[in-house]
Amino acid sequence: MTSKAWGIYAHIPYCVKKCAYCDFISAAVGTNEAEMEDYAAALRAEILREAPPLRARFGDAATIYIGGGTPTVLPAALLAGIIETIREAAGTPAECTVEANPGTVDEDDLTLLRAAGADRLSLGVQSFDDRLLRVIGRIHTAAEARAAFHAARAAGFRNISIDLMYGLPTQTLADLKHSVAAALALAPEHISVYGLIVEEGTPFAAAEAAGRLALPSEDAAEEMYDFLTEELPARGYRRYEISNFARAGFESRHNLGYWQNVPYLGVGAAAHGYVDGVRWGNETDTRAYIRGVRAGENVRIPEDGERTETTAMEEYAFLALRTAEGIDEADFRRTFGIGLDEVYGGVVRRYTERGMLRRAAGYTALTAAGMKRGNEVFAAFLRDA
Repeated sequence: MTSKAWGIYAHIPYCVKKCAYCDFISAAVGTNEAEMEDYAAALRAEILREAPPLRARFGDAATIYIGGGTPTVLPAALLAGIIETIREAAGTPAECTVEANPGTVDEDDLTLLRAAGADRLSLGVQSFDDRLLRVIGRIHTAAEARAAFHAARAAGFRNISIDLMYGLPTQTLADLKHSVAAALALAPEHISVYGLIVEEGTPFAAAEAAGRLALPSEDAAEEMYDFLTEELPARGYRRYEISNFARAGFESRHNLGYWQNVPYLGVGAAAHGYVDGVRWGNETDTRAYIRGVRAGENVRIPEDGERTETTAMEEYAFLALRTAEGIDEADFRRTFGIGLDEVYGGVVRRYTERGMLRRAAGYTALTAAGMKRGNEVFAAFLRDA
């Protein structure tokens, strides 16, 4: 048996309601508990079908990540059953993360999830400002966010992440400082920060097209970014990836796997997976997914486009450069049989001279300036460019 790290991502495509900025594959659940039960059954069936062959090849899964949507809109017993099925089929992982939104969990729910094997909770707080929470369409209040965090601690979670957003409509730097201070007061182990991107097809996109979305100026958003990237490290949270900060030892192992080209099994409607250099996405329609799994059909849809060594190199570089460590030059050579300089020497020299890349101890990584303008550097790693 080959020993190799791998992970499992399970997608729960339900929310209490869609947020105004969200373009993820999810739908408001209403009172459709029967469909959620059918979905959980189909998800468990897919796990039992797809995970054991990978376990036979690679050993026990290293990580589990249950995301959405809002996984915790499922009844806690159903969600706990999914976790237990994954552990049965794939083994006991070093990390099992569940995404949760305040307003969808209480201490009893979280205790059940903890007992089932979840040991890391990712709380989608986004802001501790009630006005901004209403603006972006969240269902919870700042008080409910704090209550959810304390409930998770009471349930036994010792590894909790908080998500925050910046660049929100009408948000000021003072608003962001208030939310960061509120998050720090809770002392989570991990903090993720995301700048708002107005995605096509969302209510925010429609509002922007109509001239009704009061976004901060580029200068104001940059000031927020600078504050976050200075304040969080100063408070003991190391920036280990472009959008993620953690206390030592609490980096998200599952997400690091994505950026380090580790294989992972995606299960559930709209889940994505990556094994043996092949990427796919599952059927996105929830009912079609349920029908397909029940019928024993393949619910995977291969990604568009031919995958070549060139695209594999580009993808490797993009993902690795998201991390603070950057590209492991020895691993690049092992993977592709050619040195980084032989492929990207000109790009690396150019962006090193511009202060956006640095090289040390066999790694090529973004500098702070490079992380700030990451998309420009990533584009330079497109071979055709």
